[in-house]
Parts: sequence; C-alpha cells; structure tokens
Amino acid sequence: MFTNVPKAKVGIVAVSRDCFPESLAVNRRKALVEAYTKKYDAEDIYECPICIVESELHMVEALEDIKKAGCNSLVVYLGNFGPEIAETMLAKYFDGPKMFCAAAEESQADLMDGRGDAYCGMLNASYNLALRNIKAYIPEYPVGTAAECADMIHDFLPIARVKIGLDNLKIISFGPRPSNFLACNAPIKQLYNLDIEIEEESELDLFEAYQKHADDKRIADVVADMAKELGGENKMLPKLAQYELTLLDWVEEHKGCKKYVALTTKCWPAFQDMFNFVPCYVNSRLAGRGIPVSCEVDIYGTLSEYIGSCISGQEVTLLDINNSVPDDMYDQSIKGKFDYDWKHTDTFMGFHCGNTCSKQLCNPHLSYQRIMARTHPQDWCEGTIEGDIKPGKITFYRLQSTADAQIRAYVAEGEVLPVATKSFGSIGVFAIPEMGRFYRHFLIEKNFPHHGAVMFGHYGKATYEVFKYLGVPLEDIGFNRPAGDRYPSENPFA
Repeated sequence: MFTNVPKAKVGIVAVSRDCFPESLAVNRRKALVEAYTKKYDAEDIYECPICIVESELHMVEALEDIKKAGCNSLVVYLGNFGPEIAETMLAKYFDGPKMFCAAAEESQADLMDGRGDAYCGMLNASYNLALRNIKAYIPEYPVGTAAECADMIHDFLPIARVKIGLDNLKIISFGPRPSNFLACNAPIKQLYNLDIEIEEESELDLFEAYQKHADDKRIADVVADMAKELGGENKMLPKLAQYELTLLDWVEEHKGCKKYVALTTKCWPAFQDMFNFVPCYVNSRLAGRGIPVSCEVDIYGTLSEYIGSCISGQEVTLLDINNSVPDDMYDQSIKGKFDYDWKHTDTFMGFHCGNTCSKQLCNPHLSYQRIMARTHPQDWCEGTIEGDIKPGKITFYRLQSTADAQIRAYVAEGEVLPVATKSFGSIGVFAIPEMGRFYRHFLIEKNFPHHGAVMFGHYGKATYEVFKYLGVPLEDIGFNRPAGDRYPSENPFA
C-alpha cells in the first residue's frame, strides 16, 4: 500500500433492538469477525465489544470506543431488527465512510426465539438514514450469512479508502492549460463538493523552484535509483532527478492540513523551452509511488488516477483514448486469435507520450517526445519513458465535471492485447467489449475529454460503487452496455 493512499480500518458495531435477544447481535457479530479473519487480514477490522440496544448513550459509548481504536471507517451490523434511531445516529456522528449490512437467519430449526428480523430492520435503517440526510454505503444485497457479510465488508474497503483519501486530498496544479487545449478544462466546484482542496500555481513558480534545486546533494542518489530502474545511465538523468526532487519537496511544503497529494502540470510547449526536457518519466515514477501527476493540467484526470490508486493499491496511468487500430493490424494480429472474438470496433490504442510506470511497460526505455520534437529541438524533448503496455486485464474509467459543474463518470473493463503497437510513447492495443457503441453513445454523447485513467486489473465493481457513494447520479455513471442494451441516443434502426 502506498504512503500517499490511506489504509482503511473498519470498526464493526453490532446493534440490537431491546425487544429482541441481545445475544443474537453479540453472537452474530462474533461469527462475522471470525469469518472475516479466516479469509482476510485481521488488521482491516476492529470488533467493538459494545452491543448497542435502543439507547443513545450506548451509541456514544460505541462511538468513543471505535475512535479510540483508530477506526476511520464504520460498519453498522444489524444482528437483529436494530434500533433505527440509535444506529443511524451512530452513522451521523461518525466522521468517515460508513456501511450498513444485516444478518440473515441461520436455520429453520431456530425461528422462534432465534429469529432476528434484520431483513426487516434494514428497510427501517435506510429510511432513517434518508430522514437524517446521512450518506451510507449499502451493498447490492445487504443481508447475508457471516461469511457473506465478511465479503461485503472486504468489498467496502476500497470504497472507504477512496472516501478517506478524497476527504484528505489536495490537488496541486501547475498551469495554465496549453493554448488551444480546452479539452481538459472543467470547473473546480465539484472538487470542493468532494471535500478536496486545490492549489493552483504557475509553471513559472515551478521553474523557479527547479532552478533552486540545481545543487541539491540528493540528486546523485536519485540518479542512481533511476539508472537502476532503467538498467543503465543516461545523460538526462541529473535534470530529471532535479525535477523529481523539486516536485517531492513542493508536495511536502504545500500539502498544508491535508494528508495526501496529487499533481498536475503543464507539460508543453513552454516546458521544453524553459526546462529543456519533458517531465514524463518523472511523472511515471511518482505514479509508481501512488502520487499521480497528470499531463496537460488535467485536474480531473489526476483525481481519477488518485481514485484508482486508492481502489487498486497499485500504480495507475492516464492515457489518451488515442487512435484506431489499422485494418491490417486487426486482420493479422487480432481477428479470430483470442478466446473472446474482439470486433474491430472493440479495439483502440491508448497512448501518452511517456508517463506510464516502467513496471507496466514491456522493454521500458528513455526516449524523446516525438510530437513536440516536430516544433522543438529534439534534445529539448527528451525524458519520456516508452514501451508497449504489458498485456493483461485493465479498467478504463474517469470522474469528470461538466462545463456547467455537474459530475459524471464512466467505467469499463477490458484488456491490453498482446499485440505489438509498432508506435511510440507509452502505448497499448486496448480491447473493451462494445467499445465502439460506448465511445459514441456515452463518451461523445456526454462530452468526456480524451484522457482516461487506467487501473491494471478488473476493478469495475468497486469503481462503480465508489462513483455511487461519491454521489454521481446513476444516469451519469456510464459503462459499456452489452449488445442489445440500447443507449438512449442509439438509433434503433441502425
């Protein structure tokens, strides 16, 4: 787990209505904790020994106990019907992400004094949460056995990490945007709605800080670390090491009251003119530590990357949904060659100049930014990390504010195919089921920019639940609909 990403510690509090046997809630809580620790890390959870009856005083006692235990997340577990007032007050006064789930009945042999009616209690709990305007996470089917509820709690962990992370996140942005590049512009109002702080600086401030690091005694150690990662020395490494130290020092000096930081920079065209290199490789190294640095002042891009770091616990990247796969490449290398019969329109190339962590690249190597070198001296454009992205499962996703400050998101699972791209940059041949329809009838229709964040693995379930918990309207959470499931804008006669 990255140091720039929180660890969730969940306090499990069982609740009990006073006209039900308290032993039901106590014993079911113990069974739940036992089921969790058999399958998952015991350090994820804390079993609150207090069983709340219908009492605000018990609620206060339980709240103090889980805070003292260092819990930053809460699971309210209905061992029986539950006290709808006390249990929702507990959620109200707990400062952090919270989840509700409930115990299923164990056996037909014990439905007299052993029946808990938590199935019924969940309805009242959800009603009371709404009355108090409390946002709590409720799983897809929130009533289960001890083992099933243990799985629900484990599924809650990435959601909790994202919420804790965003509540304690500062985005530091060095801008302004490159000229004639409006695509990644978006109002920052939604950042404040998510309790995120933003600090906007100029690249002139960044350049000044970089110059002040010219004689930094730590440069040699960073160069050695870079050379170890790359498998050899390179004349660009001292400049890149100086820049990396500049960013890391800025983070420490400017995070203020926040615990976590994500960055975004204006990486062209003045960057090459003043710094005489490109920042891509350094961006990739910080992403490898859970500190995303998005390109082109894409504030919601780096926010999306940070969300992915919290969900997956590993490095993420930001790519352009860039270019179509040529016909001859599709025919020779993709068509009919995989277990899933990818259509041509399911495929595209994801690309950025060289910002993807070397761990996720085949044959990673330093190079130059070929696009910028068309208008700048080539030696001013060195500093990219290039290679085809490693084949495997991916999740492509983004959280975005619209021009009128509404919040939208999308998530789709797919693969990077083992197909040589024959191109430059950090790049891969991506395949997502029904991508062509998704591209046209959600990404274009809903005005998403060309940048998408990528997690290396299938995390669609957790990502969708995160977007729901963050308050994205359900109609504005896009996914790649299967064939036969028509988008509203899709022509039924096409």
